Amino acid sequence: MSAPLLTIDNVAVELPTPRGNLRAVDHVDLSLEAGRTLGIVGESGCGKTMLSRAVLQLLPKKAKLTGRVMFDGQDLVRLDAERLRRLRGRDLAVVFQDPMTSLNPVLTIGTQLMETIQEHLELDAPAARKRSIELLAAVGIPAPEQRLAQYPHQCSGGMRQRIAIAIALSCEPKLLIADEPTTALDVTIQAQILDLLAREQRRRHMAMIIITHDLGVVAGRADEVAVMYAGRVVERAPTQALFKRMHMPYTEALLAAIPKLDTAPHTPLPAISGRPPDPTRPLKGCSFAPRCRYAVERCREAKPELKSAEMPGHLYACFHPIQMVEEIGT
Repeated sequence: MSAPLLTIDNVAVELPTPRGNLRAVDHVDLSLEAGRTLGIVGESGCGKTMLSRAVLQLLPKKAKLTGRVMFDGQDLVRLDAERLRRLRGRDLAVVFQDPMTSLNPVLTIGTQLMETIQEHLELDAPAARKRSIELLAAVGIPAPEQRLAQYPHQCSGGMRQRIAIAIALSCEPKLLIADEPTTALDVTIQAQILDLLAREQRRRHMAMIIITHDLGVVAGRADEVAVMYAGRVVERAPTQALFKRMHMPYTEALLAAIPKLDTAPHTPLPAISGRPPDPTRPLKGCSFAPRCRYAVERCREAKPELKSAEMPGHLYACFHPIQMVEEIGT
């Protein structure tokens, strides 16, 4: 197997707050090869977006980052601001959650597309305009030439997200990070956007990270899934292996929280009981123990480390993995 395009090595992120240091990312190790897709899944506040910002080097000024982020042979943590600026948008691109805030409301769509292309590809205005039209057409924007003169508020939410994707793809990046790209969209448009990202990822053979709170989003679109909770990766596995035999109770709870089409009308939506732990006051034991139906005293006293399951590449951090508990019970 070829060397990974991206390696996240023992990365931790701390933020100072009036209540003390907040550990947003807690010593995470991940890797991603070129042309493959990694899904990062977890509840709001679990650290998945902060991890992506550590990769992009877009952390708050007072954040403390430790560890290494190796991308295409370069340690992004140690690059100066100018080299990072040239890398972002060219080889490393991102699609943010809300296109209305990621797009500039006072600049036309054409200006925002052409600015990126001219900056990184050094094309003249006519060539940049031609490429902008091609990109808008590629992401499914009707009448792309007319859209160049419009402003973001003149487009629907789905259209704005397609434009954001076009900007991210404009310089043929090696890695695309899609940070909850469908959260603000209705279900039909969500599926279209996810299919668009998958199609462009295959066409361009780029690596992609999909960040989401919904396991259903990554089920058929990611090669590997990393489940995060309280800043840590608590389970990581090839997608098929994870859904076939998940071990972490938190992963099981996330799967159970997905609404089912065959559920009877007016059935209450399932939810994970309790609340995530306060990140400024880390627990002594497993962070999920207060919400876990399998937890015992050991879970509250010691923090489980990631260890290998029976399937290659499957790691989990749990003293009482759900499959083994069920097998013992039978």
